[in-house]
Amino acid sequence: MYLGVSSSLEHTGPEDWAKKHLSLGLKCVNFPVDYLAGEETYMAYKEAADKAGLLIAEVGIWKNTLSADKAERIKWMDYAVGQLKMAEKIGALCAVNVAGTPHGPRWDGGYRNNFTRETWNDIVAMAQEIIDRAKPERACFSLESMPWMYPTGPDEYLQLIRDIDRPQFKAHLDIVNMITTPERYFFNDRFLEECFGKLHGQILSCHLKDTKLLEGYTWQLKECACGEGNLDIKLFAELATHENADMPMIIEHLVTDEEYLASIKYVRNLLGI
Repeated sequence: MYLGVSSSLEHTGPEDWAKKHLSLGLKCVNFPVDYLAGEETYMAYKEAADKAGLLIAEVGIWKNTLSADKAERIKWMDYAVGQLKMAEKIGALCAVNVAGTPHGPRWDGGYRNNFTRETWNDIVAMAQEIIDRAKPERACFSLESMPWMYPTGPDEYLQLIRDIDRPQFKAHLDIVNMITTPERYFFNDRFLEECFGKLHGQILSCHLKDTKLLEGYTWQLKECACGEGNLDIKLFAELATHENADMPMIIEHLVTDEEYLASIKYVRNLLGI
């Protein structure tokens, strides 16, 4: 596995950015700029990553390509296509988004109609259009697994891969986002095995964090830093490495650089890397 962080870390330019990641013993990066920064800028970051031997794991999209507002949907679809085209140019593994929703005010929020057949079909058509317009040969478009929108588990992910039916659509695995039941939480070792078994050969990148059960009623899970929860991180890393020796595992959703540094230290000590 290749450890990375979602943070760009505080930096002064492409070379400083790459140098800081390398100095922490990291082997992969999330790309820190989008295609709107211009080709000269984003290629400078690519060249810095290449020079440092850093794998560019992910290009983020993080826009509502299913927006109920037609003009907004067109705008974010264009953005997603631009991001996937950039991912191809810079040699990134994937451009990743979540499915999004037209069903409420929060673009990545949970709503009943997120789970209708119509929404499923919209997700399939959205992914197909992004890939067909961008025409990548190596980079893939991916949807991060989520707790309240498709895909919420490995079976849904497999069906999306079949329905989207494009070789440039593969899985982005966020295990914590799919731990939504007592069974998946208390037996997350079994769930990890299930995910990697069912999605074998389809996983491009993973997010790395932890989850813990809160004491209050009713069922409440809280995302947390690695080591503060119940996730079998050692098994997660072993399965990811078995799937791909160069599998990116990106620590995410911390606030400060100091928090990222502490999480990096914890994971490296835990795994002996």
